[in-house]
Amino acid sequence: MGQFDWLATSFESTPFTVFDTETTGLEPKHCRVVEAGAIRFDAKGIKARFNVLINPGTPMPPEVTKINGITDGMLKGQPDASGVLPDFIRFIGDSVLIAHNAPFDISFINEELARLGKPALKNRVIDTRIFAKEMFPDLPKYALQELAVRFGIQAIDAHRAEDDARVCMELFLVCLGRLRDKMGVQASQNGAIAAPDQAMPAAAEPANAQNEQKAALQIAVKAAVEPDQEDLFGEDFAEEEDYIEESPE
Repeated sequence: MGQFDWLATSFESTPFTVFDTETTGLEPKHCRVVEAGAIRFDAKGIKARFNVLINPGTPMPPEVTKINGITDGMLKGQPDASGVLPDFIRFIGDSVLIAHNAPFDISFINEELARLGKPALKNRVIDTRIFAKEMFPDLPKYALQELAVRFGIQAIDAHRAEDDARVCMELFLVCLGRLRDKMGVQASQNGAIAAPDQAMPAAAEPANAQNEQKAALQIAVKAAVEPDQEDLFGEDFAEEEDYIEESPE
């Protein structure tokens, strides 16, 4: 049984928050978060969005600005972590967190929380990099933007937190479609999961996941923004052994 199998039958009843951070570098002990973007969604669609710049109290390294376009001028006058993290924690609640290269983002958020004397995140976490590796083995690369191109997901503002979170959400839905295919589970017409009489065949090639993505988006990504009222839960996060940071976020 795979670590993501629970999603095939629990997606419709589970609240999720997909998120991304932009930082001043790669080392959470010495670097800071400068942007946090998140999208809260469930099977009925997008519920709310969160996006904020954070003043790190230190200059942005020029090499990082070249990647994400965030400058010292953009950060001047923005709130520091103490003014942002409490709102972020309230936003995610006990939802299941989704991130690409999740240990990177989780470690940065936890380090910022530790500086404020706050406890570390305890939410259950899905790493879409690991999810993609399990659903689509033997791809040449698993960086977020590489996978976006492969599966026809348009990146509008790459390496900015909210858009990277959106791309990550769409990648999650592609992987979810493949998982359902493999397990012979499909969404019924009323949105609930139903098991067919015969298992659906697994898609032959990763490119075919574009059709899965479109079908999943009809269920899960609608333009409505409304308050969440759901049963939430959380579990401790265990870092994946094969996690390798691929690029500054």
